[in-house]
Amino acid sequence: MDRNTIIGLVTIFLILIGFSYFNKPSQEEVAAAKHTRDSIVLVRHQEQIILEAKMAAEAEQKQSEEQLSDKVDPLQNSAFSQAVSGEERFIVLENELLRVKVSTLGGSVYSAEIKNFKTYTQEPLVLFANDLNNFGFQFWGNNNNVETYKLFFEALSPDTLISTIGESQQSLTMRLAAGESSYIDYIYTIYPDSYLIDFDVKFTNMDKVFSGAPSSIDLVWNAFMPQFEKNAAKEAEYTTITYKLPNGDYEELNARSATNTEDIKTRIAWIGYKHQFFSTFLVSEENFLNAQFEIKKVEDGLNIKQFSSRIALPVESAANDEHKLKMYFGPNHFNTLKSYEHGFEEVVPLGGWGIKWVNRYVIIFIFDLLDNKIASYGLIIFLLTIIIKIALLPLTYKSYLSQAKMRVLKPQIDEINKKYPKKEDAMKKQQGTMALYKKVGVSPMGGCLPMLIQFPILIAMFRFFPASFELRQKSFLWAEDLSTYDSIVDLPFNIPFYGDHISLFTLLMAVALFLTSRMNSGQMGDANAQMPGMKFMMLYMMPVMLLVWFNNYSAGLSYYYFLSNIITLGQTLLIRNMVDDEAILRKLNENAKKPQKKSKFQEKLDSMTKQQQQIQKSKGKK
Repeated sequence: MDRNTIIGLVTIFLILIGFSYFNKPSQEEVAAAKHTRDSIVLVRHQEQIILEAKMAAEAEQKQSEEQLSDKVDPLQNSAFSQAVSGEERFIVLENELLRVKVSTLGGSVYSAEIKNFKTYTQEPLVLFANDLNNFGFQFWGNNNNVETYKLFFEALSPDTLISTIGESQQSLTMRLAAGESSYIDYIYTIYPDSYLIDFDVKFTNMDKVFSGAPSSIDLVWNAFMPQFEKNAAKEAEYTTITYKLPNGDYEELNARSATNTEDIKTRIAWIGYKHQFFSTFLVSEENFLNAQFEIKKVEDGLNIKQFSSRIALPVESAANDEHKLKMYFGPNHFNTLKSYEHGFEEVVPLGGWGIKWVNRYVIIFIFDLLDNKIASYGLIIFLLTIIIKIALLPLTYKSYLSQAKMRVLKPQIDEINKKYPKKEDAMKKQQGTMALYKKVGVSPMGGCLPMLIQFPILIAMFRFFPASFELRQKSFLWAEDLSTYDSIVDLPFNIPFYGDHISLFTLLMAVALFLTSRMNSGQMGDANAQMPGMKFMMLYMMPVMLLVWFNNYSAGLSYYYFLSNIITLGQTLLIRNMVDDEAILRKLNENAKKPQKKSKFQEKLDSMTKQQQQIQKSKGKK
């Protein structure tokens, strides 16, 4: 680029800057232009709001017209013409435990309030209080699709409140007229002090209404599952559809899936819509023929899941048919569920076969025994922990004694290691170590077996506390609810896998576990030298992992593990003062002097070892 070109470019640049400077608008002109733009934007924004509101109103009107058309028009000239329209009213069935509201629209249970219990926000605990829920029959009649939950029933009672308080059982009949002499009756019977109500369904002269002679009729049950507990994520892990087969097998859909469907081809004794601590069961004395289930996760701040079921009931006679059903609305309290003798208690997650029996016949028995005498559940857990630790003390002592034997033998083990320092002598080193153990009468697994025996108790408590209805909304110290996490600090952010809070009982449990592991690591003798990775895992990683894992779990569970580790520390210190290492060593040396008799298994093992050595020698010569 030559000199003239550079001068020309610089001149053009200066001219452009000068032109921009002398022609820029004044502040008044800028303000006026800004005001004009803002006015235009405001007008356009208002026009957009009006347009959107108009479109939304038109869409809503169109949807309402379509719904009205779908709901009313097809049945206006059918046998159900009188039930197409009406006024929704509610009749209440009440006893000491329940307040069940039945709607004339659909004739079904609109809501069921479980008295004496509240949600975590201290609101009344009401099942199915949602206008979007459906419960009723669907069938083909008079060339029309009939959905009884969209039709109006007549309450055959002038009372709007039917109570058993101070009275015996009370009944309510809801009738759906289907012509002059045809109708469907829902007969509800509520009993004093019971979570279970009878629900009888009677079809009278329905052969005039049914299209053909159906062998079955579908019962549709759609419901949103509200959030009742503080920890919605944890509650969702327990909220699912359950069912029991006539042979006694209990099944439930996977609660951890966002969506889940299942098609049951066999007969079903009962179907349950289960929350973490409350359930609704629908029982059939004659068994349901089959059912289709669907679960969808909901995140609207009010509900956690949506359940849908299509259940087939057998029809013996199209003219007159009757189905005896029962409904349970109540808590997932093990003994309460068991008292109804339908197997409802299976919904309480007590663990697999072996763990379930430990919980059912040991833990629940002790817990109930203490519950009848003591009001504080924190004290109950404390006493339960002491009872369990005392029962396991012999195993704890045996485990410590085995570790002590390994510890006093460490100098002799070190001598064997020095004798065979090479890697190729690993087999000889192992043989020498095992020979020493056999000579003095020590089993290297002696400390592990007692711990394995205690393991079912550990797992049983892990399943028991989160499922224990008794702990729900029971406070202790700083924990407001022992059935969920105790938060002493609410974080302004969420830490992945940890949460948005700090649980103090979980923190104390992790510290106690670290101290217990540290003390036990000193009792392991040569095992620590041979397995440094295991020592690091047990001493450091395990407390950290449980600190993260248990932060969102039941405070009662963390409290129990904290107490268990503290008591273990005390037991270890007590046993340490009782056990004399020198006396143990003298006993082992005395055992070594006794003649050793080989078992057939040991002789066979020695023979195999010699053959292996000969093979290695022959390979070495080659």
